[in-house]
Amino acid sequence: MAKTAKKTKTAKKVVTRKPWTKEEYKILKAHSKARTPVVKISKQMKRSVGALRQQALKLGVGLGHQR
Repeated sequence: MAKTAKKTKTAKKVVTRKPWTKEEYKILKAHSKARTPVVKISKQMKRSVGALRQQALKLGVGLGHQR
């Protein structure tokens, strides 16, 4: 007898977007100049690595391997 997979309802993760402040831009630029690893910046600022890279690109500063 074949077992059938149960269908379960999974809760979808709600994406909340937090706007960037001027202070966060200053912090990001300072970390770029200090050559801080992106993972460390991510944990400190509570933002994803991708979000940091996008904002660095927008500001024209390098992060991580993009140097």
